[in-house]
Amino acid sequence: MACSCKFNKYTARLNVGLKLLQQSFCRRLSSRCGGEPMEKPSSSDKAALEERKGLVEDGEVLRGAEGGEADPQAQTPRKSSSSRSSRKSFRLDYRLEEDVTKSSRDKHGRWTNPWSTWRFPSYTTLLRFLLWDKNHSNVPASKEVLESELPVMEPYFVNNLDLSDSSPGLRVTWLGHATVLVEMDGLNILTDPIFSQRASPVQFMGPKRYRGPPCTVEQLPRIDAVVISHSHYDHLDAGSVASLNERFGGELRWFVPLGLMDWLVKMGCENVMELDWWEENCVPGHDDVTFVCTPSQHWSKRTAVDDNRTLWGSWSVLGPDHRFFFAGDTGYCPTFQEIGRRFGPFDLAAIPIGAYLPRDVMKGQHVDPEEAVQIHEDLQAKQSVAIHWGTFALAYEYYLEPPVRLREALEQKGLKPESFFTLHHGESRLVASQSGDVFD
Repeated sequence: MACSCKFNKYTARLNVGLKLLQQSFCRRLSSRCGGEPMEKPSSSDKAALEERKGLVEDGEVLRGAEGGEADPQAQTPRKSSSSRSSRKSFRLDYRLEEDVTKSSRDKHGRWTNPWSTWRFPSYTTLLRFLLWDKNHSNVPASKEVLESELPVMEPYFVNNLDLSDSSPGLRVTWLGHATVLVEMDGLNILTDPIFSQRASPVQFMGPKRYRGPPCTVEQLPRIDAVVISHSHYDHLDAGSVASLNERFGGELRWFVPLGLMDWLVKMGCENVMELDWWEENCVPGHDDVTFVCTPSQHWSKRTAVDDNRTLWGSWSVLGPDHRFFFAGDTGYCPTFQEIGRRFGPFDLAAIPIGAYLPRDVMKGQHVDPEEAVQIHEDLQAKQSVAIHWGTFALAYEYYLEPPVRLREALEQKGLKPESFFTLHHGESRLVASQSGDVFD
C-alpha cells in the first residue's frame, strides 16, 4: 500500500507538471502575437444589436437579467453545430453598455487571459515544482483519520428524491471538489459534476480523490441545469457527464463556455447551450432565471494538442428572488469587481479556496483563501461557500490548511465566519428564505 501511495503521488505530480510544462511551451510559441480582443461592434452594429436584445422561439418570451421582455420580431437563433443541440439562445450584449472584459484569442485561435494578473510559470519554476518542491499535503492513509477530519455525510435528498416543487428559498449542498447542488427559484442546478474516483482520462491512474462522493448520480434529485466552468478533468468528467445524460437525457440543459458544445454532443447530450463571456440564456420553461457566462482567469486543456482551444468561465445565475455565482476554477483578477457591479449583490457565491501552493506555480490559475475572500467582497456576496478543496490533492498545501487560512482571512477583514463557510461532503445549508432573508 505504501508503494502504491508513493506511486500515485508521483504520477499525480508528473501529470500536473507535464501539463503545466506543455501549456507553457505552447504559450511561448504564440507569445509574440498576444491576445486580440473580439472585434468591437461598429456604431451601426450597436444600433442593430440594441434593437435585437432578445429571442422568441415558438412564441415563448425570454427575459434578460434586467427583466425586460424581448421583441418578438427581433433576433434569430444562432446556428447549431448539431441538429440535436438546443440553440434557443438570446443575448443582451452588455459590452455595448459599459466597459467590461471581453473574451480574446491570439492569432492561432487560442483563448487568452486579458488581465495583467495572469502569469504562467517559467520552465525553471515548472521543473523545480516537478522535481524538487516538497509536497506538504500529507493526506493520511488511514480512512479512520480522514473520516474524523473530513466526514462524508449522506445528503438529505438521498431518501427524499421527490423534492417539493415549492422551493424553500436557496439551498446549497456540497458534493465534493467544485460540485455543488443549488436549489433556487424552482430550479435544481449542478456545478462541474465529478462523481468518478479519479480526475483523469483513465480510471487506473491520475489524481485520485481521498474523500469519495457522498452520493451517486442515480441518487440525485431532479437536475434541471448543469453549468461547466472549463475542460480540465476535475471539472469536466466524462463518466459523470455520461451518467447524467443517461438518467436525464434531453430534459437536462447543459451550459458550457465556447468550444465545449461539440464534446458534449459527442457524449450524447442533446440540450446544450454554448456561451461566450457576458452572453446569457435560460432553462426552457424557466425564463425568469437567467444563466450568464461570466469571465474567470484560468486555461483549458484535455489532450496534448488542444491547449486553450475552448473557453473557460464562471457563471452568474440570476433569478427573480435569488442570485447565485459559481467561480469554477480561477486566479484572482479584476473581473470579479465587474461581475459584482453588473449582477451583485449575490445571495450565495461558490468560491475555490484550495490547490494554491507553491504560489509561484499556482497564483495565476488558483486563488488562495485570502484572494477567495477578496472575490467574496468584489462580488458583494451576502454569503459564500468554499469549494475546490478537501477532495483531490492537486497542489502542495497541507490538506486541512485551506479552511484555517479562510477563517484567518475573514477575521483580518472583520467579516463574520458564517459569511464565508465550509461544509462537510454531502452537507446542505439553507442560505436564504423565499423572501431573501439570510439565515443565521
